[in-house]
Amino acid sequence: MSGVATAWGRALRAQFSSRMLLLSLVPLLLSLLTWGALLWFGLQPFLDWLHAVFADYGWFQASGSMLSTLGLGVLQVMVVPLMAIILLLPLMIASSLLFMGIFAMPAIEAYVGRRQFPQLERKEGGSFAGSVWMNLTSVIVFAGLWLMTVPLYAVPPVAVLVQAALWGWVTSRVMSYDALAAHATAAERQALMKARRWQLLTIGMISGLLGAMPGIAWMGGAVLSVVLFPFLAILSAWLYVMIFLFTGLWFQYYCLQALQDLRAANASAPVAS
Repeated sequence: MSGVATAWGRALRAQFSSRMLLLSLVPLLLSLLTWGALLWFGLQPFLDWLHAVFADYGWFQASGSMLSTLGLGVLQVMVVPLMAIILLLPLMIASSLLFMGIFAMPAIEAYVGRRQFPQLERKEGGSFAGSVWMNLTSVIVFAGLWLMTVPLYAVPPVAVLVQAALWGWVTSRVMSYDALAAHATAAERQALMKARRWQLLTIGMISGLLGAMPGIAWMGGAVLSVVLFPFLAILSAWLYVMIFLFTGLWFQYYCLQALQDLRAANASAPVAS
């Protein structure tokens, strides 16, 4: 795991460079514009719809009984905003990941490749279309699995672990592709993603634990006041972009180092006569 730690240190130093901070502006602005508009025009109708669903199906009584059993009865009045957060969080995460994968990762790849791995040959085994497809399919599956795990919020420690595992899966899948798209062949990328599966999942799951922070901030906004809900949601969007920026750098440094090691090992392997 020393390669994981080395890549983490390099990513941490690179994240706060002026170039990386400027690079974060595109996905950040896209996230803010998207979620600012959605929350401005759609938040209250969405809350009203959720309130009607809870009232029609008797979920207020069921959720109140469950919260009282857990000693959290004070949260009963906030059950609709909290459910709105739980439903919207995977969409916010998915959109931030999508914007990062499409608009930022190619620039991150060029930045890291030029500065740290200038001698590493580019073999263009991936494509922009492939990146878009990988991002879209992965975030759709991620959002669906997240929603399926909503009942686990009754047991918070389990929910955090499951979500970290989901984050690990989606980021290792999406960012590994983007990190290797320009330099590796398709065969090299597949070999590395298979051979380094657990290291890539480790990076993703640690990033997933970092990714819990925006959700906590958003939850706090719902508990304090519904008025703060949109503002802390926008703050969460910014935090997700910054976390994904760091995660993208971490994957980029790790994957290109792994590719360089793979090619060195293949070059030194004896040729069968």
